[in-house]
Amino acid sequence: QVQLVESGGGLVQAGESLRLSCTASGTFYGITDMGWYRQAPGKQRELVAIVENGNIPNYGASVKGRSTVSRDYAKNTVLLQMNSLTPEDTGVYYCYADIIVDTHYDPRNFWGQGTQVTVSS
Repeated sequence: QVQLVESGGGLVQAGESLRLSCTASGTFYGITDMGWYRQAPGKQRELVAIVENGNIPNYGASVKGRSTVSRDYAKNTVLLQMNSLTPEDTGVYYCYADIIVDTHYDPRNFWGQGTQVTVSS
C-alpha cells in the first residue's frame, strides 16, 4: 500500500513564507512525477508546482517566481518553498505523485489527504 504523507501546512501571515513536504511510503519501484496541487473553497483544483520525470520543475502561474519545488529522490520526498504568501494562497494543498507500483504497467496516480494552508491578511 502506497501513501503520500504531507506536512508543513498551517496558519501564516501575508508576506511570510511556508515550506511543505510530502513523502511517499510503501512498496513501489519508483516515482516519475511528484508535486503539489491546491484547492480553495469554491474553486477548481490547480497546479502549484511539480517536478516531472527528468527532474524538470513546472509551476502554476500564480506561484511562478516566488516558489521553489524540489525532489529528494533518496527520501522519496518533494519539497515546496513558497514565499511572499497572500490570502489568495489559502486552500487545501494536496501532494500528487505518479508512482510505479508494477513494472508491467504504467505509473499510477496517488494523492495525499491534503494539508490546510491559511494566509491571514
